[in-house]
Amino acid sequence: MTDTTDAEEATMGDCVVALSRVTAELGGRRVLHGIDLTVRRGEVVALLGANGSGKSTTVRAVIGQVPVTGGEIALFGTPRRTFRDWARVGYVPQRTTAAGGVPATVTEVVSAGRLSRTRFGPFRKADREAVHHALELVGLADRAKDSVNALSGGQYQRVLIARALAARPELLIMDEPMAGVDLASQQVLADTLREQVAGGATVLLVLHELGPLEPLIDRAVVLRDGRVVHDGPPEGAGSDHDHVHPHAPHEPSDPIRTGLPL
Repeated sequence: MTDTTDAEEATMGDCVVALSRVTAELGGRRVLHGIDLTVRRGEVVALLGANGSGKSTTVRAVIGQVPVTGGEIALFGTPRRTFRDWARVGYVPQRTTAAGGVPATVTEVVSAGRLSRTRFGPFRKADREAVHHALELVGLADRAKDSVNALSGGQYQRVLIARALAARPELLIMDEPMAGVDLASQQVLADTLREQVAGGATVLLVLHELGPLEPLIDRAVVLRDGRVVHDGPPEGAGSDHDHVHPHAPHEPSDPIRTGLPL
């Protein structure tokens, strides 16, 4: 009988995301050391760990922003290198500033998330309705015509989430969605995510701590120095998470680009 990797087995099961022995480098330094991770349909999986533990690099490797140097990644049972159906994936990048000087309205930024559905063609009624619905989900329908530069950090984070939701993805990948966000926006984001999960979405998210999202988390995967040190119920993640070094180098991210190959 021939052995198969996790990524290969995903073609036969219900795995939405599968990583098998994945390695990756940033700036010539190895950041991921043989990551094994599966996310099954309908699951909510949180990646935990301190800065530099490999959390953001892992999700950016999944969407193709970081090239892997070894191992295999599969999305919806298809090897990542040949996966093309990116409309099924919504990505919320790590936010490092507010809007970063982007000269665009809230609607224009959120509409960018719909491009994978339109194939860069003209917007139709269904596209406009999807954008409006995404803004309603994050409580910003009344700010649709405002410049994103007029928003608070928490409001801009909601815009990034609405952009990801505009395509109505089956898989939602979020990198530190609660970082630097006020309590009111945290609650809106938690409520929005709860609605997506209730609708059957699969979620992979990077968190520094579980916070208000803890009731939604099915599994917590703790990384330390680019290796998985815990994969199981969130209540069992605390001791592993606490021992991750808090002063490791921060992993870079791009707050403006969607990051998805189109």
